[in-house]
Amino acid sequence: MTVGVHPLAGFDKLLHYKVPESLRAQVQVGSLVRIPIVNRFHLGIVAEFSEPKDFPVERCKPLAGLVYPFPALPPDLLRLAKWMSAYYAAPLDGIIETMLPAAVRKAASLKQEKLLVVARQATPEETAALAKRAPAQARVYEFLRAQPRPVLKSLALDRLGVSAAAIHGLVTRGLLREESRRVERVAYADDHAAGEHVAAQPHILNAEQQAAVDALAEALGRGGFGVQLLFGVTGSGKTEVYLRAIQEALAAGGGVAFLVPEVALTPQTVARLRSRLEAIAPGHKAVVWHSMLSEGERLDGWLALATGEARVVVGARSAVFAPVQDLRLIVVDEEHEPAYKQDETPRYHGRDVAIYRAKLCGALCLLGSATPSLETWANAGSGKYGLLTLSQRIDDRKLPYIDVVDMRVEAMRQRGAATLSRKLLDAMHARLAKKEQIILFINRRGYSSAMQCRKCGHVEECPHCSVSMTYHRSDETLRCHLCGHQRGAPARCPSCASPEIRWRGTGTQRVEEAVRRLVPKARIERIDTDTMQKKNRFREVLASFRAGRIDILVGTQMIAKGLDFPNVTLVGLVDADLSMHVPDFRANERTFQLLVQVAGRAGRGDRAGEVVVQTFTPEAGAIQFSRHADYVGFAQTELKVRRDFGYPPARHLLHHLFRGPNPEKLRFFAEQWKKRVEESLGEQVALMGPAAAPIEKIQDEYRWQLWYFCNAPVTKIVAEVARLRAAFEWPEDMIQVLDVDPVNLC
Repeated sequence: MTVGVHPLAGFDKLLHYKVPESLRAQVQVGSLVRIPIVNRFHLGIVAEFSEPKDFPVERCKPLAGLVYPFPALPPDLLRLAKWMSAYYAAPLDGIIETMLPAAVRKAASLKQEKLLVVARQATPEETAALAKRAPAQARVYEFLRAQPRPVLKSLALDRLGVSAAAIHGLVTRGLLREESRRVERVAYADDHAAGEHVAAQPHILNAEQQAAVDALAEALGRGGFGVQLLFGVTGSGKTEVYLRAIQEALAAGGGVAFLVPEVALTPQTVARLRSRLEAIAPGHKAVVWHSMLSEGERLDGWLALATGEARVVVGARSAVFAPVQDLRLIVVDEEHEPAYKQDETPRYHGRDVAIYRAKLCGALCLLGSATPSLETWANAGSGKYGLLTLSQRIDDRKLPYIDVVDMRVEAMRQRGAATLSRKLLDAMHARLAKKEQIILFINRRGYSSAMQCRKCGHVEECPHCSVSMTYHRSDETLRCHLCGHQRGAPARCPSCASPEIRWRGTGTQRVEEAVRRLVPKARIERIDTDTMQKKNRFREVLASFRAGRIDILVGTQMIAKGLDFPNVTLVGLVDADLSMHVPDFRANERTFQLLVQVAGRAGRGDRAGEVVVQTFTPEAGAIQFSRHADYVGFAQTELKVRRDFGYPPARHLLHHLFRGPNPEKLRFFAEQWKKRVEESLGEQVALMGPAAAPIEKIQDEYRWQLWYFCNAPVTKIVAEVARLRAAFEWPEDMIQVLDVDPVNLC
């Protein structure tokens, strides 16, 4: 018997091995095995039972061992990996490695602890002899005999201050027995308390929620693949619908994957799930899954799912690869979020992969959002996806009132650029007087976006990237947020030596400073990637905010979505234009989504909410539609523009990026490549470019790009481009990356 194995060794090739007689009953498709390659042993995944076609079976080496007695990649995940390899033009070995946690790929051993158990009662003679000749052993024995249950060896050593030799002596005498047990490292085990604000028992559903739950229950009961979009305004109770659907799937004996876009949202989601799962049936576990966990936590969570010990996983986009047994339901919360798109190979989209995995498993995929992506909305409009709507907030709570402030008028009123408008400041004082909480949002960290000389116009730029450096006032540094380069902020202009070099633009640090100056008695905390470096810091700040120990939270998009704080009644968007004026056809869509999502953080409790939007372009469509949370009107307008210009979802889009140290060389080879593609694909694809990328240089590498607008099925285009790319002679100092269905266009 021989098997084809995909080695986890840095190359994409199927190797064949004999299966030893001792392993034939255990090896399956998807098994993680040890294989010899040249003079070393590596790990690999069994892909198929087959014989090599290009050399005799007798030459095959035997498998060296089996790591786990169950498949590391269930059949549906192995099929998913092959689909992803074809659709995203990515090496299969890289996709398999993405699916398996690092600790699994290393065949890491489980964490074990030693337990001490009293094996038998000592006779009076033995007790007397121990007290006289081995007092340390006597102390250990008397301590353990008094304990109602087995004791950790490490605890006994620490508590009694004895050496391991004392315990070894008791084991030798037959008085003690050492036992090993697996220690499970549970991520967010201490977060159950964070979920106390969520009632363990289900809430009473309104009519729209009940209709959605009934439709999902029918779909789950019917079985088979399907996709449903749960379109609900912020605060409409989408999470309660998710939980009811999860309950249905678990009651039917199935497994569930619950995806959230940001790691930051995971603790709150886990707390809610664990609270509800305890109410459904004691013993249900929700495994946490994302890249910020330790290797041990990932390994133990993976094992719990792979063995069927746990049937629910909740996490970021990589949770779509969790080995959930008998998967019946995949929930993708905030499905529109760009965070679901991986920005390195394999460049998959978590939402789209979730849909395809559901198809392979015959499961239901439930997408949820108050502002669905236009691709998803178009699929729902065409009938490809089902549509469930929640148009009202729970308990008939009103959507927050949105007040748009024209900062052009404010600048004239305050005789210069202002960070906070008078309208926003007055609203803050009013809310604080009522002991209510406030969120201020600006999607840029640092103090300001740049330093510029007022005399000669010089702007401090990164020497390695074609972007201005961000000024951080806390330590008087300039930092590049692309490559990490930093240096001290200059006191004089490096170009003309003028002392008139000043910051320009606004960041979270500047907003925080302004608030501290204007509202000195308020308790303020800032959340961005600069302040959240310490592990668990984000969770600590959110816990303090929920407990009322913080009055004002200033932050980036880390606080913009998904979080539920009933006492927040005011949300201020300090600069609503930041996401609108970028070279991206999705700029209007992203701006609308961000405004609605941030506004949705206000008025989620019993008190009415208010939102103040500061903008220099109040007449923009994205801002006007967001004032009334009119997603349908916005989508109709924006989809017409997309159709007119042939942008997604009208056509699929591929992005081809070329990187290298020589811009002229990049341009030459990009143009030659374009000619080759046009000759081969003709009218099946419309090409735009090549042209310099919006950010032309990052980390001393220049960047050129080419766009493919697909007039034929995207899988056909990708396959042909992959074939041509493999045959093309690329220079050694040039890197080229193909991104299917790109999200980041810069």
